[in-house]
Amino acid sequence: MTHILQLALTSNDPDRALAMARATGGSYYADPREPYDPLPFRALVTATTDDADRFATAADVGLYVVCRRTIKAGDAAAIGIFPLVHHPERTHTESDAHWRDKHAPLALVHHPHMTHYTQLSVVARLAGPDIDGFAFCGFASVADLRDRFYTEPASIKVIANDVASFADTKRSPRRLIATDIHL
Repeated sequence: MTHILQLALTSNDPDRALAMARATGGSYYADPREPYDPLPFRALVTATTDDADRFATAADVGLYVVCRRTIKAGDAAAIGIFPLVHHPERTHTESDAHWRDKHAPLALVHHPHMTHYTQLSVVARLAGPDIDGFAFCGFASVADLRDRFYTEPASIKVIANDVASFADTKRSPRRLIATDIHL
């Protein structure tokens, strides 16, 4: 598993976010669906940069220091981005340890068509909503993301129960489906 500290921004201005990704050599992920009102943000950018002030100019929703953990490296045409808030009966550290050590191996078993899996664990929130992490679940297509997310019907319950043990499923924002991806 690879670990890298990065800055991550969330934005409702995809054009500005993409420009920042290009300017910093970062990665850009955006959900082009319209209307986007129920989404917590439209675009997310990650970059390894020491110019936090410049990076922050595109962070109209949130700005975070994250630890990027690549669990499964691979190409993806569609990425489900799942923001998460830690479980109210656990600390951020406890929830994060469960997510990294227990959920990640479970996810690989119950999401066999997932071509890429990365966890962005929030180390520090610089601005924006309280979010503890972002899960990136990549698939070969949007159809695979929607129709082949789980191994079998029983996997839905296994994953849901596990997520509910470390994340606050009521306060965790709705997922994005990023199909506009620039790495």
